[in-house]
Amino acid sequence: MVQHQSFLLCTCCKEGHYAPADLHELDCLQPDTAADDIDGCYTAQQRAAVLRVLNTASREELAGIKLLRGRKSANIVEYRAGRGPFTNLQSLLEVPLFKHKTIMKVCQSILNPCQEPGKKEKKFQGLKFIKPDVERKRLLAVNSIVSVVFGIRKIAWAHVDRNLTVLDWNQETSHRYMKGPYLPSIYLEEISSAVSKIPKADFFILEKPSISVQNTNLFPVTLHLRTIEAMLHGLLGASFLEDGQHKVLSVVRTAVGKHFELMVGESRTSGRELVQQFMIDSVTQEHPRVLFPRDTLARYRRLFQKGNADRGEEMCDALLQAIAFYEFLFNNP
Repeated sequence: MVQHQSFLLCTCCKEGHYAPADLHELDCLQPDTAADDIDGCYTAQQRAAVLRVLNTASREELAGIKLLRGRKSANIVEYRAGRGPFTNLQSLLEVPLFKHKTIMKVCQSILNPCQEPGKKEKKFQGLKFIKPDVERKRLLAVNSIVSVVFGIRKIAWAHVDRNLTVLDWNQETSHRYMKGPYLPSIYLEEISSAVSKIPKADFFILEKPSISVQNTNLFPVTLHLRTIEAMLHGLLGASFLEDGQHKVLSVVRTAVGKHFELMVGESRTSGRELVQQFMIDSVTQEHPRVLFPRDTLARYRRLFQKGNADRGEEMCDALLQAIAFYEFLFNNP
């Protein structure tokens, strides 16, 4: 608003001259409250999808979303830790570095991950992400596999047959990893203990660690994961020296994420809710996607109840990886 000798000129709408006494009539100075209603811009399903990502994704997964790299992803995690999960999109305004325009763009990035213009969407071929290459005839003859996923403290596995029936689903926890020097003897003892509990199967499918080698801050974690990966290959695939046949295969983590539509940008979100739905479907549907024996289902469901300190993320990932392997194999010509 620019003041002249006897009138005021509105610099926002520039539609006329106003006397100082008429200042209260200028609508252009009133805030547009409707523009601040972020939740009202999306449907209930869209809001739920965005909130699910914001409340479950790790800092690394959030950093894979457009506009959330750097400090913003850390601020979201700190907000959740201090104040609990987001209950609506409007509460994002309380997070440092988040303005209305930024939030709208973040929501759009989550709901509609960008694709490069001019590129046609390619048919997803999951088998090409399984290494080393094995004759398809051997894979099609499989009776059961054990899918193995490992993290900082846990090695989890899911033993699943070709009919997608869960035969065994468990994990081994160790608190001796990454303490002091990386002693080979400790890794041998702890991983051998886990391997002794893993059932026999035609193939063992390991999750390929997806941490970038360029992220030097995570080098200790990368070293830890690659050490476990190498030792699992050696201990589970000992028969390779006898017959020259690979029984231990690796699958890229993002391939499983794409198969189940768990990807947000370049990062993968939690599959916990999806696994819980599979357990419900196993009871309620005539032909469920995966079958859990009734005598073990109650125990599995207790693992994922709210309030359980062990979120079972590695177990969820192991099961999803097993399901994806079979669907890659039998659903692709």
